[in-house]
Parts: sequence; C-alpha cells; structure tokens
Amino acid sequence: MPVEDAGPILEVKNLSMHFTSRRRRRTTVVKAVDDVSFTINKGETFGLVGESGCGKTTLGRTIIRLYNPTSGTVKFGGREISGRMTRELRKYLTSNIAMIFQDPIASLNPRMTVQEIVGEGLIIRGLKDSAERESRVKLMLEKVGLQAEHAARYPHEFSGGQRQRIGIARALIVEPKMIIADEPVSALDVSVQAQVINLLNSLKREFGLTVLFIAHNLSVVKYFSDRIAVMYRGKFVEMAPSDDIYHHPLHPYTKALLSAVPQPDPHTERSRRRIYYEHTEPATGTLAMREVVPGHYVYCTEEELQFYRRQLGA
Repeated sequence: MPVEDAGPILEVKNLSMHFTSRRRRRTTVVKAVDDVSFTINKGETFGLVGESGCGKTTLGRTIIRLYNPTSGTVKFGGREISGRMTRELRKYLTSNIAMIFQDPIASLNPRMTVQEIVGEGLIIRGLKDSAERESRVKLMLEKVGLQAEHAARYPHEFSGGQRQRIGIARALIVEPKMIIADEPVSALDVSVQAQVINLLNSLKREFGLTVLFIAHNLSVVKYFSDRIAVMYRGKFVEMAPSDDIYHHPLHPYTKALLSAVPQPDPHTERSRRRIYYEHTEPATGTLAMREVVPGHYVYCTEEELQFYRRQLGA
C-alpha cells in the first residue's frame, strides 16, 4: 500500500505529447497525450489502463524523457525533469527512474550477453570495477529468479518469461526510486504472467519502489495497483482507488472496459452483457477532470458531475 504521509514523488501537470505527420502537403497533429495531470505518492503503485493506441506508452516514455513533451511539466522528487535535457538531468533521470519495456525480445540486444545487458546501467553510473559489476549482476539475477551462471548467456537462449526477468534485473540494477512498467506481461503466456506479477510485487516491497504500471487488462492492474487511471484518446477519463474503479465505475468508458474482462464462470460469461462506448461531445458544458467524491475523479461536465454524485449516493 502507498505511504500516505510521504507525499508525491512524481507530479505531472498539464502534460501533452503531440506528433505531427506531413503527407501529401497535409499536416496532421496526433494528440497522443493531451493535457494530463496526476501525482504518484512515494511507495505507491499507480495503474494506467486503456485500449491500444490511447497514449499509455507515450505517457510513460514522455515522463522518462524518451520523448520531449510538447507542453506541460513533470517533477520528480520536487525537481523538474521536463525541461531542457542536460548531462546532469540525464544522470539524475537514469539514477532515479527506470523502465521495463513491453516486448522482452525487442528490448534486449541480441549481440550482448546478459552480464553486459544488465551491467550496462552500472557502467553509465560510473562503476568501473568489472569484478564488482559482475558480482552485482549475478546477485540481481538471483533476486529476479534466474541463476548466476545465466550471466554468460545470450537473450535468444531464454524463454519469454526469463527475458522479461532480465529486463526487470536491468531496471533494478541501478537502484531506482521509481519503475515505469510498460505492459510487462502482455507479451507473455497466461501461465507466466502471474509469476512475473508476483515477482514485481515482492521486488516492490523489498526495494521500496514506486511503480507506474501500464496495462490494458483491468483485472491485472486491479490486483497490482493502489490507484488506477483510465485513459482514452490521450486523456484521463477516470481516476480513483482500485477498489472504487472496479466496484463503482462511473465513466461509460470505464464500464465498457470492465464489461470486457472475461469471467471464470462460463455460465456467467455467456449471459453477461457487454457495454460499448462511443465518445460524443456534450451538447452543453465543458469537459474537465472533476472530483466526484474525495479521491475519485471523472472527466465530465458540471451537469454530469451532479449525476455521478447522486449515483454514488444511491
């Protein structure tokens, strides 16, 4: 559970990431992330869900500065990390925030051994002693469920789940304060997904990590997260504690996502009604993130806000 009195370690305010495409003399602007604001407390796991293409991965990569934001600010530990990139800022980022990527195959260099892949972060941080690097890499591999002798092997010699464990070891070797996990189990077999989730949970407790957990499966995110934000077309449409999102969803898109989560009972699954959502602009009022009850926010108009409050009251 989050450390309630620790305060926010990550502060995102009005963050936007737009991509410009020019084709046949026509310019198109894709608003992958559009005016998003939220905070993550120290020690908290913040889940981010939404359909493919809604901007989840772009948001994570913009926070860690793989993309330069179009507008808005990001602060980590009270320091702005969204400004001009300098050598000092890059060092600060690599020392404090690490990322676990979605594809465990494409994210590992096939020409490098596991020792070189995992130990690269230590080289960037200035650890020149090769013997110490080797020792720390082997220790980290054991912490993620691999063996020390695996350090001499290449990525193609491992299964998908083992490759993702290598990716986790690479992220944790620099002892970051925060991890951005970008759909770390979506490319894995269902039988392996639970193992990796349980591993992340235990490592989070052991290292005292703060986690931004990105996924499209609400059931997986609920198990792992303290709070959840639902993203649609580059915007947050609902944000609340995980139990509130799961048991008291308010926004129609959140309800649609939950209705798509498969149930283990075939009789229930056969008769369950699916909800389909299609966005329409309101006839009156302005859409904004509004607090329905303390800690539960919905992207809605003032009129819809009153409706949601009555709905929760009932």
